[in-house]
Amino acid sequence: DHAVMGSVLLPGTAFLELALHAGSQVRRDVLQELTLEAPLILPKQGAVQMQISVGAADEHDQRGVNIYSRLEHASGEPCFSEETWTRHASGVLTSSVAVVGERAALDERMAWLAGASWPPAGAEAVEIDDLYDHLAEQGIEYGPAFQGIRAAWRRGDEVFAEVTLSGEEREEASSFGVHPALLDAALHASALSLTDAGQKQGGVQLPFSFTGVEI
Repeated sequence: DHAVMGSVLLPGTAFLELALHAGSQVRRDVLQELTLEAPLILPKQGAVQMQISVGAADEHDQRGVNIYSRLEHASGEPCFSEETWTRHASGVLTSSVAVVGERAALDERMAWLAGASWPPAGAEAVEIDDLYDHLAEQGIEYGPAFQGIRAAWRRGDEVFAEVTLSGEEREEASSFGVHPALLDAALHASALSLTDAGQKQGGVQLPFSFTGVEI
């Protein structure tokens, strides 16, 4: 349900989930940054072996995190090549204690949203019926699991959206910090800011970096 230019890719939000889970194992609950370096194209046949490595703490008590993969032998035998691993993402893990000062503005924003009316005052409803058709025309094809936007509003350069999971994905959600399909759907709201009065933006745009992420 996540195909880009005809290839099925692991979504960036799945790399995010893997990095956050790795951080939780070493008491680093904040992903200071994560940069996606190469897409992970899922093969039609065969398996993908993945490796998530976390480095030692530096002088700032931060730890590097890297995510790699390699493909199963083309023969289909249940074994993996010894070829060099492909690094798909790299980042930095830290603890929530270390970023208290940096979070002040975000905490203030979150407090405002928690107490705000919904939809936010002054926001205008955005038509979303053709959103996924528009994205498919740009080469990003989302199946039902990723078509999570239910409503959206715009206020100036801000976009607000309601997203939800359905069916099997909702049943699996407790296995994740945040289900990658749900978080990916939240990011689809940014596509609404690229479309105004029916004007379409060319090119495929996908997230390639994240900063200051925590559950």
